[in-house]
Order: sequence, then C-alpha cells, then structure tokens
Amino acid sequence: MGVENGDDDYTQDGTVDLKGNPVRRSERGGWTACIFVVVYEVFERMAYHGISSNLIIYLTEKLHQGTVSSANNVTNWVGTIWMTPILGAYFADAHLGRYLTFVIASAIYLCGMSLLTLAVSVPGLKPPQCVESDMADCKKASTLQLAIFYGALYTLTVGTGGTKPNISTIGADQFDDFDPKEKGHKLSFFNWWMFSIFFGTLFANTVLVYIQDNVGWTLGYGLPTAGLAISIMIFLAGTPFYRHRVPSGSPFTRMAKVIVAALRKWNTPIPNDPKELYELDLEEYAKKGKFRIDSTPTLRFLNKACVKTGSKDPWMLCSVTQVEETKQMLRMLPILIATFVPSTMIAQVHTLFVKQGTTLDRGIGNFHIPPASLAGFVTISMLISVVIYDRFFVPTMRRLTKNPRGISLLQRMGIGLVFHIFIMMIASLIERRRLGAAKDHGVVESGGQVPLSIFILLPQFVLMGTADAFLEVAKIEFFYDQAPESMKSLGTSYSMTSIGIGNFLSSFLLSTVSRITKKHGHHGWILNNLNASHLDYYYAFFAILNLLNFVFFLVITKYYVYKAEVSDSMEVLEGQLRGMAPAATDQEESRRR
Repeated sequence: MGVENGDDDYTQDGTVDLKGNPVRRSERGGWTACIFVVVYEVFERMAYHGISSNLIIYLTEKLHQGTVSSANNVTNWVGTIWMTPILGAYFADAHLGRYLTFVIASAIYLCGMSLLTLAVSVPGLKPPQCVESDMADCKKASTLQLAIFYGALYTLTVGTGGTKPNISTIGADQFDDFDPKEKGHKLSFFNWWMFSIFFGTLFANTVLVYIQDNVGWTLGYGLPTAGLAISIMIFLAGTPFYRHRVPSGSPFTRMAKVIVAALRKWNTPIPNDPKELYELDLEEYAKKGKFRIDSTPTLRFLNKACVKTGSKDPWMLCSVTQVEETKQMLRMLPILIATFVPSTMIAQVHTLFVKQGTTLDRGIGNFHIPPASLAGFVTISMLISVVIYDRFFVPTMRRLTKNPRGISLLQRMGIGLVFHIFIMMIASLIERRRLGAAKDHGVVESGGQVPLSIFILLPQFVLMGTADAFLEVAKIEFFYDQAPESMKSLGTSYSMTSIGIGNFLSSFLLSTVSRITKKHGHHGWILNNLNASHLDYYYAFFAILNLLNFVFFLVITKYYVYKAEVSDSMEVLEGQLRGMAPAATDQEESRRR
C-alpha cells in the first residue's frame, strides 16, 4: 500500500478535523491550508495598521489632544490590543479550540471596526473643525463623543484578543512536527508569514494613510473595515483544509497545580532517580494525542510536585510531563522581559516618529507626504530583510553551523536588539540636526515648519524594519517553538504580551520623563511644540536603555535551556546537513505503532 493511502499518511502530532477525526497529510494542512490563513492576515494587518498608523494624527487634529496625551492614548490602546491575546489564548487552549475562538473574535473585531468607521463619519460624533495653531485653544471632544470613539477602539481589543494569538498558531499547526519535510517547511513558515502579512501593513501605511490625510477619514476607515470582512470570508472558505488541535484544558490551572503541589511538599526530598517520579504511561499520552516529556534538572524545585507521597490529589501530585510543561512556560519569562524595551522602541514609530514628520517639509512638487506613511519604509525594509535572511543568510549559516535554522532563535533575537541600540542613537543625532535647523531658521517658538525634508527621518524607519526582521520574527517563532505542545496559543501570546507591555512602558516613560524634566523651572524634553522640545535627549536615553537591556539579554540567554524536541525531525534535518540520519525516538516509534 502506498504512503498516500497508508497509515503513514496520517499526521502524528495529534491534529484532527473539526469532528475530531484523524487527518491525512495529503488531504489537509500544509501550504494549501496556510494560503487562506496568510491571505486573511494580509487584510487584517491592513485593517489594524489602517487605524493604528495614523491614530495620533486623528487624536491631535480631529479630537484636539496634546502631544503627550495623544501619544499615551495611542500606546495605551495598542498596549491593550496586544495584552488581550492572553485571554484569547486561554479560551482557545482550554475551552473552545483555536478555530472557534478565532471565528467568534473575528465577528467582534468586525463590529468594532464598523462602529469606529461610524464614529469618524458622523459630524455629531466629533468636535468642530479647528484652525488654531495651538490645540489647547480648540474645542475638546465631549464625553459622549469620546465614549463612542474609545468604545469602538476598545471593542477592537476584545476582537484582536481572540484573533492574534490563534491565527499564526493555526498556520503553524498545519505542519506536522513528526514529518521531517513538514518540519522543514515550518522553519520557514514564520519568515514567509511575516513577509506576506506586511503587504497589508505596507498598503495601510501608504495608501490608507494618504486617503485619511487627503480624502477623508470615512473612506480611510471604511476601506479597512471592508477588507476585514473580506478576509474573514476568505479564512472561512479554507475551513475544509485546516488541521485542528483539541483543547487540552486550562494551561493556567495546570501550571497552578504544579506550583501549589511543589510548595505543599516544600520539605519533601527529590529522589535521585527520575524514574521514581510520578508519570503516566506513554500509551496514555499517545491515546490522547499528547506528548510525554522527560524530567529535566532545570527549576528542580518544581520536581517536588511529582514526588509520590501517597496522595492522588491533583493539587498534591502532578505528572512529570505536567511539571515540565510548567517549566517550559516559566523558563521563557526572562526572555519575555528582555523584549519589553525593544517593544517600547517600536511604539515610537507610530507616535513620536510620526509627530517629528509633521514638523518637516513633506512636499514633493505638489504632492504632500503623509507623516505616518514613512512607516511604510519599516515594512519595505522588513520585507527585503526577510527575503535576504531566508534566501541568503540562512543557507550560508547552515553550511557553517549545521543548524537547520542557520543560527539559533536567541542569536537572531540578539542581533535585533543590537540594531535597536543603533536605531535610537541615529534617531537622537537626526533630531539634533532637526532642532538645529529649527533654531537657525527662527521657528523654535512658533513651532513652524522646519525647512528640512521629511526624508531625513528615513534611516530610523528603515533600520527599524531590519531590526524587526531579526527580532520580531524570531520572537514569534521562539515563543511558539518553546511552548509545550498543549500550550501553543499561550506561548504565542507571550510575543504579543511583549508588544503590549512595551506600549504601556512607552506611556509610562513618556509621562514620567515629561514630568521630571519640567521640574524646578526647566523647559522640559517633550512639549506640544516639538521645535522647543528635546527629543534628542529622550532618544539618547532610549539608546542607553537598549544597551542595558542587551546586557541583561546576554546574561539570561547564557543560562537558557532549549526544550527537547518532541520528534526527531530536527535531528533528521541536522543529519542531512552533516550527511547522516539518526534513529527515531521511542516516542515517535510508539506513535507510528
């Protein structure tokens, strides 16, 4: 019997169809299924960035907010957008499954986009037009107007909370870790995932931003709303091709049981032989489509949770696999913390970087460049960098390191962190030049246009895209790859939590620095009038912060232990690079039987 019709064609990673039946590789999953997922994300990114990229301009010019308050409102909203995925991951892993969670959240997302389009379209839902140069003299939005606008914005946070942690996970689930060929495809999936979705971002940062600035906000928000509706229909059209994972219970409860059991057995000695610890039979895991994990010496205190004491209470006794799953999630926390600072830098792209652009000469003949459209160069730079990385850098490094990824995920993240140091140094120098030009042309106090081209800001935008190609792609893959098989959505939400906390940290730092630098009669670093501000000092502070964060990253990665692979697929790929083939693992042999 051929492979395509035999048992070998069934996936070995526990994926099923919507009815819970085993699935064949030849019928479901792979790049065929991923096409629908990736196309959805192109439109979804167009919708999200169509709002976030130019939001600070809407808040200042239409709702008449100041620099600090508008920047903080943007970062607080973006922070919430990226924090709610923790809840979405919980419902997906514990109760509804990724597919159903995603579909429900998409409906909420679309409702929020529709309400937001309404809020920017109806004249009575926004304050009257203002022509004053100082926004402090303009009429502010009423409580009702703000309630409707922010109500719509934060409805989006609920919707994206269910879509963001699950869409990339659904895509990665279409590749079987137990098949070396599909495992190889998964290694490239996150690169091409980011490459594809940023086409949507590029459209938002160029076309949509231009429409919002020059045609109107109704069309500027209406187009991404329509795009999101289309993307949801495209995703649903791919339903017959998807592989699914069965919900395996609350990951938070499972981890809590381990921690509580270990604390309750604080004084219980841990046996030297790991075989004396409590564990279920291998067949028990295979029957449920799960994976058994061997005991490791890291975070050894938690091993107390699986020491047998006679009690079968799940809050007193946990299996070795349950303990190791908890360890895997806890081991990633220091890495997560190290990503907060670079996420704060990313928050500047759609806030202070854009506000800098409003002070510069944006004209090319009769055409005026929308300041937020410079974010399109972040996207273009990232697209080019990802292609170069995947097609040239990885093959070269594979030959040198024999690593299927070329370099490790943490090494890739480290390169991205170094880029962030230089980005903020360059941004500080460029801002010094802008302030010098403002002083030379006497527009410091008036806040008038500085006679420098907006393209002087290009280096900080382009380098940010290159940094993203290293750090952001590696971050998503790292937290997905290192999470336990039953907690992939939660693991993926770590990368989104990083962006969320980074945005909240941006709000905190902006408010704190603005307040402290105004004390004792000082002028202050960040004012509504950027020509009289000192963003160069603020960016230099960020460069130092990034340097300290990089040192912290080097320390924690020195002690990080990668999780063991659940299959031998990575060994097979490494063996192919070295010209040898390893034997299959016991667990994989059990699954094949």
